[in-house]
Amino acid sequence: MISLPVQPVLLHTDALLWLIVAVTTVFLWRARRTPRLVMAFQQLARRPIAVASLVLLLPYMSVALLDSVHFQRSLTDAGGTYHAPVESLLDRLLLPLSERTEKTYSAPLALFSYSKETRAGDDRRLQRTFPRLRHGGAHLSHAQARGADIRQRALPAAGLGLGTGALLAGLVCWRLARREGIGLADAARRLLAGKTPTAWRSALLTATAFFVLAAVIASLATVYHVLGTDKVGQDVLYLSLKSIRTGVVIGSGSLLIALPLAIVLGTAAGYFGGRVDDLVQYLYSTLNAIPGVLLIAAAVLTLDVYMDQNVAAFANVQQRADLRLTALCLILGATGWIGLCRLLRGEALKLRELEYVQSARALGLKQVRIISRHLWPNLTHLVLLTAVIDFSGLVLAEAVLSYVGVGVDPGTISWGSMINTARLELAREPAVWWSLAAAFVFMLGLVLPANLLADALRDALDPRQRSEH
Repeated sequence: MISLPVQPVLLHTDALLWLIVAVTTVFLWRARRTPRLVMAFQQLARRPIAVASLVLLLPYMSVALLDSVHFQRSLTDAGGTYHAPVESLLDRLLLPLSERTEKTYSAPLALFSYSKETRAGDDRRLQRTFPRLRHGGAHLSHAQARGADIRQRALPAAGLGLGTGALLAGLVCWRLARREGIGLADAARRLLAGKTPTAWRSALLTATAFFVLAAVIASLATVYHVLGTDKVGQDVLYLSLKSIRTGVVIGSGSLLIALPLAIVLGTAAGYFGGRVDDLVQYLYSTLNAIPGVLLIAAAVLTLDVYMDQNVAAFANVQQRADLRLTALCLILGATGWIGLCRLLRGEALKLRELEYVQSARALGLKQVRIISRHLWPNLTHLVLLTAVIDFSGLVLAEAVLSYVGVGVDPGTISWGSMINTARLELAREPAVWWSLAAAFVFMLGLVLPANLLADALRDALDPRQRSEH
């Protein structure tokens, strides 16, 4: 029997995230055949802020997808047997960061530990000193050389990032010149002036800035702890990158459950009225009367009891943590559709009284066709805007849930757990601030572009906004 070097492992959240990718791909493929959506996306592509936001979101999605391809490595001395820990492609790429651990805290780009230790000096007398780190700057013979070493590593890396951005700009100019039938010089002038059908100038500037930053961090991360280390000596940059998948899964997975409920129930309540409206109102009024945190806490604690009583049902720790993350997405999705449902109900009550809807009903069109052709297109901008705002709220809510102890599993790396730990670190003297700062910056990099993209999508998809322009 031939044993494979790796055994693929499909976690629940992996399937959920890849399902979202498949649904998005199918939607974009079908949108190419819809003139209204094509015009909306063309208008979106002309907005510099929207294009720049999309460029910033792509690295987050790439990291989340790399961290959603899991496998177990084969043991070299036992055929058909695999290592118990489940790894991902991102784990293999970040292996140097995860393995280079220190004893305790260390500041960003530091050479010495943040805590003093009692050590014997050259005269064999005990003294309190800051010991050198085992990995951070270990290649330097003396601390004074750190500044020069950082510059020597950062400047070539920044040049590499600029060169990558220039190469990408050259490819865009070449493509633009072929499509428009003009010379490369004319294409470059149009690109620099921002007179292209797509906001390529904004996209290229954003991508170049990202390439420079990523190249500098990658160059320094090989010998330094760029964002410092936490209490147990783990690299904060590694923890921040691993937290991306958790944030994306919680935000997008919860929306995948909440959006269909809100769209179907809200539209049905507003359009049909009567008993359907009463039933939907009764449902979301009952759920809204229960404090969300208590409902989530009850569900998560019930799940914990089940997992404690069925330990043998989980092959490893990762599957247990993944089940809790999946359950958290289900709970947040089942309780997060109420606000959008109310909004869509009110809008559907207004739209059903408009003349074109009344005409369609008078002509005898089926109710499903009227809803899909006349109501939903006018609700798309509300759904997208509310969805992205809710996405941001769900990412931030994970920090609150981790604070009260009903968030993700303690073995799951997340921004919420980093912030929860950082609140105790800030009470130290001197304060340990870099864990909180790293989680905040990474969360801001995901939430802010998503909100800016939502505003642009609303303007592009709202028929009333297009009529004003």
